[in-house]
Amino acid sequence: MKPGFKYELLHVDKHCGARLGRLTTPRGVIDLPTFMPVGTCATVKGMTTGQVKSTGAQIILGNTYHLHLRPGEDTVDHFGGLPNFMGWDGPMLTDSGGFQVFSLAESTKVTEHAATFRSHIDGSKVEFTPERSVQIQEKLGADIAMVFDHVIELPNSIEKVREAMERSIRWAGRCQDAHTLESQVQFAIIQGGLDAGLRVDCTKALAALDFPGYAIGGLSVGEPPPEMYRILEATCPVMPEDKPRYLMGVGRPEDLLESILRGVDMFDCVMPTRNGRNAMAFTDDGFLKMKNAVHTLDDRPLQAGIETEYAHLSRGYIRHLFQASEMLGPTLLSLHNLAYYARLVRQAREAIAEDRFLEFYKTRMAGWAKGKSVS
Repeated sequence: MKPGFKYELLHVDKHCGARLGRLTTPRGVIDLPTFMPVGTCATVKGMTTGQVKSTGAQIILGNTYHLHLRPGEDTVDHFGGLPNFMGWDGPMLTDSGGFQVFSLAESTKVTEHAATFRSHIDGSKVEFTPERSVQIQEKLGADIAMVFDHVIELPNSIEKVREAMERSIRWAGRCQDAHTLESQVQFAIIQGGLDAGLRVDCTKALAALDFPGYAIGGLSVGEPPPEMYRILEATCPVMPEDKPRYLMGVGRPEDLLESILRGVDMFDCVMPTRNGRNAMAFTDDGFLKMKNAVHTLDDRPLQAGIETEYAHLSRGYIRHLFQASEMLGPTLLSLHNLAYYARLVRQAREAIAEDRFLEFYKTRMAGWAKGKSVS
């Protein structure tokens, strides 16, 4: 890795594939497994960076597509890069925008050279080449930049999945050739849809390019969870053991533990904050629907063992905030959910270090399964 960056595989649970690691960046150390709150537009919605840090989060994700459209990478660069712009003093990762180009943009056309599309904001025409994505991300200045990949809709024909996977490999090489920023490393993205053979082929091809880290993309897009786990079981064993492994856009607490079990190190998802804004709280006993009347006189906190400034507030109070349409309600639940995810991966790290991850996994899974009917 470049100066200031270092990955260490500290321990693998002797009973499964769960990995304990550490990723050092110029802006700080990230303990792995980790969960990254999503700050798509230079903000984790409804929260200050101080509040985000208080949850135990060690790294935040930003998005190239959204930040390019608004406010523009030149504006972010003027303020000294994305961390300075949003007041975050820890490590950051920027997604290349590949997923958003194919999920949000209008009239997307893909050639070997570039993806051309119209902005979902104002309809203006935009062209993203791998090189352009790299240039934008270098101006954003995050510690970790993702390569630009070709994401396609699933299900799709095996021919189209293969074509997009092979193009993603070529684009990864172009991103690598275009990269110049010494204070930033690139992670490659493994594609291949739900075909295990294509995933393995893509992984081997990208591993030969010797990126500092590798992500598994194109999953958690509506396929049944067992299909995602099947692909992880095929992909993780052929991923470089001495590099971080990142599963993009995942997800539910169950998915985190299932993926850690199979050897994944890093995660991101909007679910904790999006669900928080919609009055849903994650707990060890399942999720709580905080608008339900059952919580009106409940003086218990949302979850024992959460260490934030507001974790003592009662379920009854949280429900009142939502009933009164107070802005504080979504903020407090976003804060709680991020703290819950941070606590979950911290507990996972502790369990891996003691070779008891399977026991921890079974306990948490049983609690969530029992709580499916929790109000």
